[in-house]
Amino acid sequence: MANVLVNEFKSVVPDDVDLLQKMPGVGRKTANVVASVIYNKPVLAVDTHVFRVSARLGFTPNAKTPLETERELMKLVPLEKVPDFHHWIILHGRYVCTARSPKCNECGISKYCQSFGKFS
Repeated sequence: MANVLVNEFKSVVPDDVDLLQKMPGVGRKTANVVASVIYNKPVLAVDTHVFRVSARLGFTPNAKTPLETERELMKLVPLEKVPDFHHWIILHGRYVCTARSPKCNECGISKYCQSFGKFS
């Protein structure tokens, strides 16, 4: 990866998702994280938390893959909020809407959730 960064990108981390993915070991999620966090680009990285929480909330009811989830969310989230949205959903998934035992009764957005009451 370092050789590609030095030789092909003149030691500058690209801000373009497609260019980032040309580096060894960099997939779409990592490229989106770099573009979003470093360059504040309106791209959305979909990890396990974003995938799960978005589906539970009803934002992406038909998405079967992270890419489908990303595309659906990009239709819903205002571009200026996209870089922050990723972090909001991740934190919500880690601490409130956890995989095994979501804390629905502690959730501040439960009244909007399509899955509220489905977990015991």
